Amino acid sequence: MQPSKLRSALFLRNLVFGVEDGLVSTVGLLSGIAIAGVDRDTIFLTGVVLIFVEAFSMAAGSFLSEASVEEMDGGTDDTRGSLAAGAIMFASYFVAGFVPLFPYVLFGVSDAFWISIISSVFVLFVLGYWSAIHTKKPWRKALRMGLVGGLAILVGAASGSFLS
Repeated sequence: MQPSKLRSALFLRNLVFGVEDGLVSTVGLLSGIAIAGVDRDTIFLTGVVLIFVEAFSMAAGSFLSEASVEEMDGGTDDTRGSLAAGAIMFASYFVAGFVPLFPYVLFGVSDAFWISIISSVFVLFVLGYWSAIHTKKPWRKALRMGLVGGLAILVGAASGSFLS
């Protein structure tokens, strides 16, 4: 693969993964604990901690995996490329994680619960469309992103409901 195409693929992969995981993990956790009857301040604190920890963890994982792939493919350790991948992952997870958290700042738990889920699924749909804009079927990929992410959100909500 040409270096410019490789950089574009690296950027897109980490951006899509970071946004998707930032949305789904955060809204899944927040929905699960909101259903369990936790107060708004605790939901907010839990969400902020999750976003910081997971954004850093995902960035570290991206950095390490990209460096490993470079070395496995016979290349040299491209620290700058691996750092860029980690930075993209961190920023995309961090920013996306606040989409499902923000409604809990503005609304009560019962309203924030639904607004958080709906806004997250909407952003997943937009992400799917945007990431597939150069393909022949962006609507199909947008729908796939929304459905797969929505199923993951459902798991978080169901586990909170079941365990409460």
